[in-house]
Amino acid sequence: MRSLPVVALGRPELDLENRKGIDKLIASIAPSAIINAAAYTAVDQAESETAKAFSVNRDGAAVLADVAWQMNIPLIHHSTDYVFDGSKPDAYDESDIPAPLNAYGASKLAGEAAVLAAHPLATVIRCSWLYSPYGSNFVRTMLRLCETQQIVRVVRDQHGNPTCAFDLAEAVLRIVERSAMDDRRATAGIFHLAGQGETNWHDFAQAIFCERSRRGARIPALEAITTEEFPTPARRPRNSRLDSSKAERVFGIRLAPWRHALRACLEQLGETDAEGNCVGRRQRNSPLSDHARGQQAVAPDL
Repeated sequence: MRSLPVVALGRPELDLENRKGIDKLIASIAPSAIINAAAYTAVDQAESETAKAFSVNRDGAAVLADVAWQMNIPLIHHSTDYVFDGSKPDAYDESDIPAPLNAYGASKLAGEAAVLAAHPLATVIRCSWLYSPYGSNFVRTMLRLCETQQIVRVVRDQHGNPTCAFDLAEAVLRIVERSAMDDRRATAGIFHLAGQGETNWHDFAQAIFCERSRRGARIPALEAITTEEFPTPARRPRNSRLDSSKAERVFGIRLAPWRHALRACLEQLGETDAEGNCVGRRQRNSPLSDHARGQQAVAPDL
């Protein structure tokens, strides 16, 4: 893959809730493609801020898609496995009918439709259980709880494909290259793109703890619980598994096995620890208490 110059825009320079001037801003940059990774992603909070979630995930995304269409440039739009209700026994493919269980999933599904209506040649990428060494995500939450808890309780009856953001970003850049070189009709539509292999949240946590223990660091006891034992404002699908074979057929892209990608992520996080232990930096704005001791149950997508 050749080197691609990237311009990263975020708030306040580009705010999908404040849509005035987005067209002029994009025109001033004159990009060869737009990758929309912006979203309202507070799953539980979206239940009480539904209008805000739709404002960003549907309306703002549609504006960006319209700008890209008017400029005749490719658009890659990120979506989520939460557009499904989790009732299917097998992995979801792109032909399956979405039925979101929560406001966040509904706003992202509406965003997919709005983006494709505004930009019929857009590429919509649904990913699953995204994590990285940065920001607020499940891996960093587990690492932080290793420092603060004696027992961590994690749901075991929700299944999906952990996906490293680095792997996804590299894949998306390859899709951008294809969109620029090929007939864009071949790259238009919805694609699933997630890490290889499946697991559940409890076993994902166990893999994180095992890697940390292998480095000689402290780990808490891990207990499996059911979804019913940890009620949340937003319902989560029991099955978030995504079939990514279409992306492999069309783009020749297959993400790394999730255990391999997790190990690489933890090794990068470990490089920042003065003692050589694999521990993440403390998260900001997390709903999990830094002062709680003893047992801690975890919302799975944190």
